Amino acid sequence: MNRAPLGVFDSGIGGLTVARALFERLPRESVIYFGDTARVPYGPKSPDTVRRYAGEILAYLLGRGVKALVVACNTISAHALDYLSARCPVPLVGVIEPGARAAVAATRSGKVGVIGTAGTIASGAYERAIKALRPDTPVCAQACPLFVPLVEEGWFDHPATELIARQYLEPLQRAGVDVLVLGCTHYPLLKPLLARVLGPGVTLVDSAEETAKAVTQALGPLRPLRRRWSRAASRRHLMPPPFTASSSRTTSRISERSAPGFSEKSCRSWKWFHSVDVFPRRLPATSY
Repeated sequence: MNRAPLGVFDSGIGGLTVARALFERLPRESVIYFGDTARVPYGPKSPDTVRRYAGEILAYLLGRGVKALVVACNTISAHALDYLSARCPVPLVGVIEPGARAAVAATRSGKVGVIGTAGTIASGAYERAIKALRPDTPVCAQACPLFVPLVEEGWFDHPATELIARQYLEPLQRAGVDVLVLGCTHYPLLKPLLARVLGPGVTLVDSAEETAKAVTQALGPLRPLRRRWSRAASRRHLMPPPFTASSSRTTSRISERSAPGFSEKSCRSWKWFHSVDVFPRRLPATSY
């Protein structure tokens, strides 16, 4: 048994969708969540920059003594997972392979769509992961760079968001996909809108639940023993504040299923977490 916390990180607050799935599947685990809100979005940034930022976060979380790390960001998983794995002494889980497995299992026609940031789509990581599982699967990929800022702004169901979504999704509808992978951890916040645009014939897949399953398997004997667990002993840390009104709306939407009674008003105090760490805006330079 290992009582050390899990580390979960993303370019912003979108990775809280993965953290939520972890909380539901592994309620006895303590969690440190790092959202790099000072440098979001990562999608337009170069692979070298993404690797450098990811290496800094890795060094910080390892310094906090985490027993495993979850890369809750598709862009980091696409550009830096191998780079991080070579430098990480604890189990490391990304989001792309779990999402690809879920998509291959869900498709009926064999036509799979993927949406993501410009960086994730340009990397071809999802196409490779899907074709490794099912080589004959045609994959239609579409970059949706405006979705992350819209989610960070809290515009989940805004008319402008729907207009942009219809424009982005039109090529996927023409291609006849019956499964759409939400290849960014911000995108599950847009699920109701995307489902309305695409209709009931398209299954939306986000990798959060599959990633939580993969983390459970990776932890194995590192998980806390059931008989020694109490809710008071499970701690969840969030870096960083500060919060804005829009981020409060977003975190409230993410947490509403995991924490009954969680409201926009309580987002600022983060009652969903047992404690909050305030993190400085700039990470120190690292050799990673």
